[in-house]
Amino acid sequence: MFAKTVWKKGMEFEGHSESGHHVAFDAGAAHANGPTPMEAVLMALCACTSVDVVSILEKKREPLTSLTVSATAEQAAAPPRVFTRIMLTYRIGGAVSKKAAEDAVELSKNKYCSVSKMLEKAAQIDFRIEYANDSSVDVSRK
Repeated sequence: MFAKTVWKKGMEFEGHSESGHHVAFDAGAAHANGPTPMEAVLMALCACTSVDVVSILEKKREPLTSLTVSATAEQAAAPPRVFTRIMLTYRIGGAVSKKAAEDAVELSKNKYCSVSKMLEKAAQIDFRIEYANDSSVDVSRK
């Protein structure tokens, strides 16, 4: 795998992936032209675990209709400002069984999501599951 960034101006950079994709990063105060690198890492975590959960639930033939994964993170006060705690919230739509959803999320966290496995070396990662078809919220898990 290969990636690079090119400095554009000020605190703006353009990331390039081996697969030919481009991402704008903006570490300036306004963040007007793209996410900061740390925001991008948090988005990558959400994307990585989303891929896993959708794949697992599809393999189990669960009737998933929607999935939103959001993350809230705390950072160290002093540089390097690594993430110290991350809370992932999975909002699952469809008549997916709660056991299948919990199993999929736990498999992603503990086995498949490489971004999660890297980040957990520095940060505590917890999660909760919300079901869009009712108002119940699964209690946080580690």
